[in-house]
Amino acid sequence: MAQPAFEDIAETFEFLDDWEDRYRHVIELGKAMEPLDEAFKVPATKVHGCASQVWLVPSPEDGAYRFRGDSDAMIVRGLIAVLHALYDGVPVSEVPKIDAGGELARLGLNDHLSAQRSNGVRAMVERIRETALAAA
Repeated sequence: MAQPAFEDIAETFEFLDDWEDRYRHVIELGKAMEPLDEAFKVPATKVHGCASQVWLVPSPEDGAYRFRGDSDAMIVRGLIAVLHALYDGVPVSEVPKIDAGGELARLGLNDHLSAQRSNGVRAMVERIRETALAAA
């Protein structure tokens, strides 16, 4: 079972029938995130494979995976918020075991994102997994 924050997103998606409303919700999730300080927007934190600029800053603490992220595109920033809900606070050792594709499929995102955005999400998930494995 996914994190409670992700389950909240999944429940909200069940009530939103229209994909425009779902996109708006994803964008609102992104707007609600605290922006990443410019000092963290450096090549080492940039995620390659995304059409827009994406930065992820992992900060595992007390055995839990923590990260912050940001993007120059609002929808992508919202997708970072969705991934944050899925991964943030999970024990570091459990992060690689999460079936991100399956969880995101529950939201229907696989069917409604462009190929470029889907590739970007996969790149973000891969970065999250890599940094969790390195921290374990």
